[in-house]
Amino acid sequence: MAYTTRVRVRFGDEDHAQIVYYPRFFNFFHIAFEDFFGDQGHPYQQVLDVDGVGFPTVHIETDFSRTLRFGDIFEVEVTVEKIGRTSALFHYVGRKQGEVAAEARMTVVCVDMKTWQPVPIPDKYRALFEKNRA
Repeated sequence: MAYTTRVRVRFGDEDHAQIVYYPRFFNFFHIAFEDFFGDQGHPYQQVLDVDGVGFPTVHIETDFSRTLRFGDIFEVEVTVEKIGRTSALFHYVGRKQGEVAAEARMTVVCVDMKTWQPVPIPDKYRALFEKNRA
């Protein structure tokens, strides 16, 4: 089952060409990542500060197919394609008015926030990932 959230494009997201500057898409995908956790009962700040684990991105592949502008709504669908012992592959499909504008695959690794060493994905997050598996 896919998780979906919406991100409104802000004035500061545009570049001189008056379209969203491509690195901002990564921020939009990260907003979707945080919403993915929070809207399903696991606020990301709690993941980091209470549970003591984080999920930094270690690899990303992205394709861009439509421009976004100030005021647009970027609807982001999030699924989990693969779940390993310490890592997971997230797939993001971002749409503008129903048409794909950007798509990304991001590999994250579960780390201990004190040591920054990889650790097994905790059971409750593994269950969350499985629930949203493609």
